[in-house]
Amino acid sequence: MSILKKFFKDTIIYGLAAVLPRVINFFLVTIHTDVLPPESYADNTDFYIWAALFSVLLTYGMETAFFRFYSQEKQKDSLVSTAFFTILATTSIFGILSYVFAPELIQLFHFQNNPVQFKILVGILILDTIAMVPFALLRASNRPVKYAFLKLTNVAIIVLINILFLKWVPQQLEGGYSVPEFLVSIFNSTQIINFIFLANLAGSAFCLLLLVPYLVKFKFKFDLKLLKKMLRYGWPILVAGIAYAINEHLDKLLIGHYINKESEGAYAAVYKLAIFMNLYIMAFRLGAEPFFFNHAKEKNAKETYAKILNYFVIIGALVFVGIVSYIDLIKYFINSNYWQALSIVPVVLLAYLFLGIYHNLAVWYKLTDKTRYGMYFSIIGAIVTIVINVVFLPIYGVIASAFATMTAYGCMMTLSYFIGKKYYPVSYNLTKIGIYLGFSILISAISFIYFRENYWVSTGLCFAFGAVIFWQEKEELKRIFNKK
Repeated sequence: MSILKKFFKDTIIYGLAAVLPRVINFFLVTIHTDVLPPESYADNTDFYIWAALFSVLLTYGMETAFFRFYSQEKQKDSLVSTAFFTILATTSIFGILSYVFAPELIQLFHFQNNPVQFKILVGILILDTIAMVPFALLRASNRPVKYAFLKLTNVAIIVLINILFLKWVPQQLEGGYSVPEFLVSIFNSTQIINFIFLANLAGSAFCLLLLVPYLVKFKFKFDLKLLKKMLRYGWPILVAGIAYAINEHLDKLLIGHYINKESEGAYAAVYKLAIFMNLYIMAFRLGAEPFFFNHAKEKNAKETYAKILNYFVIIGALVFVGIVSYIDLIKYFINSNYWQALSIVPVVLLAYLFLGIYHNLAVWYKLTDKTRYGMYFSIIGAIVTIVINVVFLPIYGVIASAFATMTAYGCMMTLSYFIGKKYYPVSYNLTKIGIYLGFSILISAISFIYFRENYWVSTGLCFAFGAVIFWQEKEELKRIFNKK
């Protein structure tokens, strides 16, 4: 099997593990936006913003460091146990501090109206952080099927609880039908929004339980010297992760501050329509990160990386054009009360495409152990995000936040390419990439501005773009898939 074919196969499996659960969760947005008004959906958004930020802090770059050293360390027991028990120790400290200072933290993060949310947040963070190392082990040891099974189990629990308490129980009670007493008791004693978070808590707990068997196989061999190396490698990734969280989520908090909670909720819900591009990037990263490290010593590594970026842009451009062309069908996944922010979708899609290209280019600083550059790029992106939002959000509204995200990721992408040429030059085909990006932006703009809801024209544009790409790439595709 060719290297690229194996890469595509693993990416598809990891993609299913990451994408399918999130696609299913995306369909839950329909339920959430039907049940919650925009201002309440903003509270849901804020919850997951804090979850994302603390997740970065609690893992402090250890996941990427794990991948970096897994292919190098002969003593796998030492690596696994050192990473796991370090994470377990710091997570336990976090749990204790959260319990001791709960009143102050509830006040600080504005959970006064619903303190239970804070407790659920801490629980989810603890469970997901402890599960990080065993999940990374499954990826690093090339067990994508098991990884996918566990992720799908997690989402099945989440979906079940959401449907049960946000849809089925209230419908049954409203229709006068019989409902088990314990379900009625739970439903009446719990704020409706909390069921969303409780579902995540239950899914995380069950998933961690299923991961335990993968950890007990390893002997306890804590290696302090190895830990120091992992921390040195990972701390710039921690800073970069914080900056990324700012790039990805600060806009929503600022919208709530500068405009109002209703606009924040509408923006956050419509933002999720760009999920398919985000999921594509996530699926790619899950397959690519271990692949890049494992393939780094091959003679043709740089040539392979260049080809991967080329095909990443091709598929990303097709996703971009497809979503924009059919946005007026996709919008029905959310309640019409949220459509006021629909104009941000093309901009956010392009922002995510830039981010995906950046992740491809980031291979140079990960392989050369210059992870501090990832930190620098992310900090610059965060500064761009903050400045554009603070200056233009009060003037132009939520569209300014979308452009802030796109500009931030565009800057990170550009800087990574030019600085990477110095330390780890890869001969990317910039001409092809530029043409594909340019045509996708042009076609999307024409479709969104002039042919909204004209699906004949939109479909024709999509097929024309796909035909051009196929014609340009057909010989390379034959070489890839004819190899055994």
